[in-house]
Amino acid sequence: MKKLIQKKVIIPVFALVFIVVGSSFKSDFFEIAKQIEIFTTLFKELNMNYVDETNPAALMDTAIKSMLEDLDPYTRFLNEQDVEAYKISNAGEYSGIGAIVRAYKDKLVIVEPYKNNPADKAGLKAGDEIIKIGDIDVKDVNENATELLKGANNTSVDVTFKRQGKIKTSTITREAIEVDAVPYFKMVNNNTGYIVLSKFNQKASEQTKAALIDLKDKGAENIILDLRGNPGGLLSEAINVTNLFVPKGELIVTTKSKVKKFNSEYKTRNKAVDTEIPLVVLVNGRSASASEIVSGSLQDLDRAVVIGARSFGKGLVQRPLKLTYGTQLKVTISRYYTPSGRCIQALDYWHRDEAGNAVKTSDIHDFKTRNGRKVQDGGGVLPDVEIKALKTNTLTTALLNENAIFDYATDYYFAHEITDVANFKFTDADFEVFKSRIKSSGFTFETETEKALNKAMSLNDSDLLDDHVQEKYRDLLTEINAKKITGLDTSKKEIIKQLEDEIVTRYFYNEGLYDYYLTHDEAILTASELLNDKNKYNSILK
Repeated sequence: MKKLIQKKVIIPVFALVFIVVGSSFKSDFFEIAKQIEIFTTLFKELNMNYVDETNPAALMDTAIKSMLEDLDPYTRFLNEQDVEAYKISNAGEYSGIGAIVRAYKDKLVIVEPYKNNPADKAGLKAGDEIIKIGDIDVKDVNENATELLKGANNTSVDVTFKRQGKIKTSTITREAIEVDAVPYFKMVNNNTGYIVLSKFNQKASEQTKAALIDLKDKGAENIILDLRGNPGGLLSEAINVTNLFVPKGELIVTTKSKVKKFNSEYKTRNKAVDTEIPLVVLVNGRSASASEIVSGSLQDLDRAVVIGARSFGKGLVQRPLKLTYGTQLKVTISRYYTPSGRCIQALDYWHRDEAGNAVKTSDIHDFKTRNGRKVQDGGGVLPDVEIKALKTNTLTTALLNENAIFDYATDYYFAHEITDVANFKFTDADFEVFKSRIKSSGFTFETETEKALNKAMSLNDSDLLDDHVQEKYRDLLTEINAKKITGLDTSKKEIIKQLEDEIVTRYFYNEGLYDYYLTHDEAILTASELLNDKNKYNSILK
């Protein structure tokens, strides 16, 4: 009943209050004051008269966050706990168990324990389901359960977890955790260095610079900068990382907003480390935001060849605005544009379909790089050289979202013993086992075509669509569903890439995965080959 009141009463009324924040204060002030008064009166009367005890803070938190869902997904209300998590993310330092944890309704799942960090030392593995923290059942705490894992250095927390159907317990001693922006760098061969930049926190440019200098000292005459899977972060760090490869005073990004003070041009401000060293930047569909500023600007300036798959397409800039009582509003304030003038935002959150989903930007424009090469806006950074295995489609995305690949890797880990990453090979026989598991699991997802057909069949068009036509619709839906399974073979290369990454990480952590990449990853092998063919490298940029 409380949920009903939150969704149907408080949220619609409270949505009007957001006008205060979102307007440029040129609106009708009387209307603003009127709506604030209505909401204040409603909130007071609800809490005073509702049949059961209410939690005003929880009601308000739900109301605000639900209201903001109608905007873009990056505009968020941050309560006190959220603000602290946001600071930790940017700083790259915190105290805790040292693991990526995914929250579900009745459990927490360890996604990745960091090597030699508390969770790892305590014996926890990816796939372990935490069901109890101390004496508290996770299912009784809901979305705040992860807070119970946090705490001061050298304090302990007991966890009860399920692994492969068996209940186990362990004690984790919390430590200071440092999250490196550059978790790995190494020579690929005698003359090519490889740097992984996994996030744009406050350490990003400093650690990238240190890695670049170290590799040059070891003989690197070429550099591969890997931004795959990097979700972004601080805009300032994106500028500084780009500055390592381009001279001082170069325009990297422009932001445009309806609020004039948010309109800015960002140029490099420091002396570069090396403006000449041949450079390849790797991206994929999970390279977003600051990653796209770096890859997009280096592409526009013809300073690097971009290899991989089309990036995510986030061309929006957020800024945290302080509110009262330690809370903040992280609000989208502007769009950003790379040096050529393009905005790579892929989804239009202000024009939605009938289901309320953001639609893909359809208005595509051509732009020119410094050397006159054609690039486009409206959908991420398109690589100069595409790698098929890095592309995602509806099927691979569904397998990832439904944790089918994650769960298979968990079972694979406990069924196979692998001691040397060099000996690992995901075979065709392994893939057949994966396919059989998917077929027997009842895994399903709805394609865009199915959505359209189901909608067409639900419309009141019986006077136009007779039984024969309806039967054709059903036959088509059945055929589409069958094609999903055969799609496992069609997308075999992309799926195996995801499976290999997940499985290798289970045995050898991220460091082992990057070691494996140096000799097995198609994007790195392609980049190394290109960098050693100067004529081909230069021909792409010119």
